[in-house]
Amino acid sequence: MKPKKVATTPIDGQKPGTSGLRKKTRTFMEPHYLENYIQATWNGIGGVEGKTLVLGGDGRHFNDRAAQVVLRMAAAGGAERVIVGRNALLSTPAASHLIRKNKASGGIILSASHNPGGPDGDFGVKYNVANGGPAPENVTRKIFKATQELKKYFILDAQDVDLDTLGETTLGKTVVEVVDPTADYQELMAELFDFDAIKALFAEGFRIRFDAMHAVTGPYAKAILEDTLGAAPGSVVNATPLPDFGEGHPDPNPIWAKELMDVMMGEDAPDFGAASDGDGDRNMIVGRGIYVTPSDSLAAIAANAKHIPSYAKEMRGVARSMPTSRALDRVAEALELDCYETPTGWKFFGNLLDAGAATLCGEESAGTGSDHVREKDGLWAVLFWLNVLAVRKISVADLMADHWKTYGRNYYSRHDYEAVDAEAAQKLVDDLRDRLDSLPGQDFAGLTVETADEFAYDDPVDGSRSEGQGLRITTSQGGRIVLRLSGTGTEGATLRVYLERVETDPERLHDDPQEALASVIAAAEAIAGIKDRTGRDAPDVIT
Repeated sequence: MKPKKVATTPIDGQKPGTSGLRKKTRTFMEPHYLENYIQATWNGIGGVEGKTLVLGGDGRHFNDRAAQVVLRMAAAGGAERVIVGRNALLSTPAASHLIRKNKASGGIILSASHNPGGPDGDFGVKYNVANGGPAPENVTRKIFKATQELKKYFILDAQDVDLDTLGETTLGKTVVEVVDPTADYQELMAELFDFDAIKALFAEGFRIRFDAMHAVTGPYAKAILEDTLGAAPGSVVNATPLPDFGEGHPDPNPIWAKELMDVMMGEDAPDFGAASDGDGDRNMIVGRGIYVTPSDSLAAIAANAKHIPSYAKEMRGVARSMPTSRALDRVAEALELDCYETPTGWKFFGNLLDAGAATLCGEESAGTGSDHVREKDGLWAVLFWLNVLAVRKISVADLMADHWKTYGRNYYSRHDYEAVDAEAAQKLVDDLRDRLDSLPGQDFAGLTVETADEFAYDDPVDGSRSEGQGLRITTSQGGRIVLRLSGTGTEGATLRVYLERVETDPERLHDDPQEALASVIAAAEAIAGIKDRTGRDAPDVIT
């Protein structure tokens, strides 16, 4: 078997976003499209000759075929070894762990995360570097540059590799090692958490419902929650990964995980509910009768880390993405921890974690994690919560009530305007950017603007600067408005509006968030003119 050289030409639009390249599935299935991007990735990272790589994905449509292409191109590039999850399945945090454990040079993750799957859905390819985290901007810039200059790619002319059988085989001179996708990850979780305490919790009759949303965490949750920890059989639902996610939208929020929300808000609800997304790096936490926002979950995890021995030993600092609510900041101040504010995108946490500056980090888009890997980790967050509940002998609702009483409540919501005309969305942001300097001192819907700027991030570890990371507006009355265009969609533009207000009055800690934020929502509309600019009367998704 010899590498075959295939002539090609650059394909427009292959610029990686906040977490790899995402396009419609049918776009990736077009001739040369995937091959071009993989070759550009190899070129951008200086080649794969002699390197060890990790490969896996979330099982969405085209995952199996794409994995075979990546394997043949890795072999053509002279990779020494490729470690691949059985049937090309690996959750994103599990892939990060395998990269780190095996000291691999990096890995390819085939996923579009929480985006819908199927032939008419979305597909994605992400390169993770040697620390297990998403490629930083200096790497993605090289990959993009390579896509614009590509004239040929190399691929081995060979039959498909059997990815259903564990063990080693060879593809050309490259060793392909097929591994159990869950085993190493489960071993890591057992090191981090008190499995005996969680087993005792379930033995006492504690009930859980984990909705895997027909995505990749199904096998992980079954193996850990049911088979190892003793949750009742059937506690994990929608556990079989499907190419189209059961025609669902694998985004763990109250809109797309409505079935779980209905159960948790209904009669005879389980004690604890959770969901994860397409590739297993996001989570949703729900208690009986209470939804915990991702921002509150992150803050509660930080506040309760003292109850988890592996984290109680040393908490070096915490970090959040800029749009995430400042609930974490209040906890960090009380615990005298450094708190870092980064742009959106998990890659920005990597330097802080590698440098030992932060132990826990998270994003408002349902991503939470720690220094155990270099990705957010959905099932990790669920196990963290279960461990805390097992130790404190408390319900989710009582834990959050105690948290708000101690730290105050950051009422918070995200309004998503999806598939908006890209030109109209960009003009809205551009026009508001031009007006930022004039906003302080002005009144909008009864609120006075105190500060207005565009977030830029100076990395405290390597000194790099990232500009244009979202528009921020604060009010003298404790409100905050953030607007940014999302980099994870594949159609039109997604305008995200983040709304926040701090409440410390003990009598006002349990209001409906949308009502509590009514004045901030009105001010955001008055400032940005979203309805007129987008033609939308209301957000498509409110979380």
